[in-house]
Amino acid sequence: MSDEYGHDYVTITDEDGNEFELEHLDTIELGGRIYMAFLPADMDEDDEDFGLVILRVTQKDGEEVLTTVDDGQELDSVFECFIERLSDDLDEDTDEDTDDEIGGDIDNDLDNGLDNDLDDVEE
Repeated sequence: MSDEYGHDYVTITDEDGNEFELEHLDTIELGGRIYMAFLPADMDEDDEDFGLVILRVTQKDGEEVLTTVDDGQELDSVFECFIERLSDDLDEDTDEDTDDEIGGDIDNDLDNGLDNDLDDVEE
């Protein structure tokens, strides 16, 4: 998922009326169903309840609503797909960072070489 326009946040309300703000990470379609992955926006990563939140998009009264995935096998399958996609995105970002660093080193070496050549000309 691209961060070109910033992160997407949603506020959801559970059945007890508690509101939670979640950061949307990705959306996938699997087995004809749509799933969305989120991280808690206001929770510390060290909190034991911190983790990936997976919700299924369903239709209710003509509107899209987010529901929990109660089937353990379904949840495991969806979780694995999200982890694979998110790790692929992380690998791509790491590769781009490495390319930038390599390019930056080459540019610095070329600039230094050019500066040394100019020093020779001035003498």
